[in-house]
Amino acid sequence: QSCIIKRYCEKRFVPKYLATIGIDYGVTKVQVRDREIKVNIFDMAGDPLRQTRLRAAHRRVRNEFYKDTQGVILVYDVGQKESFDALDAWLAEMKQELGPHGNMENIVFVVCANKIDCTKHRSVDESEGRLWAESRGFLYFETSAQTGEGINEMFQTFYSAIIDLCDNGGKRPPSSVGVGFTKEQADAIRRIRNSKDSWDMLGVKPGATRDEVNKAYRKLAVLLHPDKCVAPGSEDAFKAVVNARTALLKNIK
Repeated sequence: QSCIIKRYCEKRFVPKYLATIGIDYGVTKVQVRDREIKVNIFDMAGDPLRQTRLRAAHRRVRNEFYKDTQGVILVYDVGQKESFDALDAWLAEMKQELGPHGNMENIVFVVCANKIDCTKHRSVDESEGRLWAESRGFLYFETSAQTGEGINEMFQTFYSAIIDLCDNGGKRPPSSVGVGFTKEQADAIRRIRNSKDSWDMLGVKPGATRDEVNKAYRKLAVLLHPDKCVAPGSEDAFKAVVNARTALLKNIK
């Protein structure tokens, strides 16, 4: 995230940098919709999953900065699956620090899939990242701090969404991010993506009958058909289900 901020604020890429210790803080003025606004940026340090004393120290510093947050940029490296998997831990930490009276529904979240220039090493594809973000009502952008791709667009959209939040009395407008698909569809796509075999993909036990396989297939086909499902990754999930059914029926008499 430090490289993204430097690319945006300083218009340059820093290939080597020291890890953020505590909090990096910056102030900048930007023009959004004919308004000049002052933006306070807090660059937080530390990995919420790293089991070290340094992790605890980082968290003690971070927890003072969650209160009164209006917008959050969640960044992961598309070439490191563990950084994508850590997004849930970041959300959990923020929710805990905000406490029972904090309302994360009134914060603008942007998910930033960074390092898209490293195509050969990519391990989290766009549909997986977009599904995670949009199923939660978060904005999603693909960026490269090295080339600058997507950086300005991401920040401008982020600021515009925060202005909408402020103009709406501090509440995130319902129309700020349109999901357009159900939790059931999103969960099905994730399960299919992570399935270990065709049985698991269709949600049937090994040795199931033709009728059981066909019944499971029809349920998923209706749920995920590209003509009716707009969730990211639905087309690939639908094709995988079709192939899984074909493979299983070949071996069932």
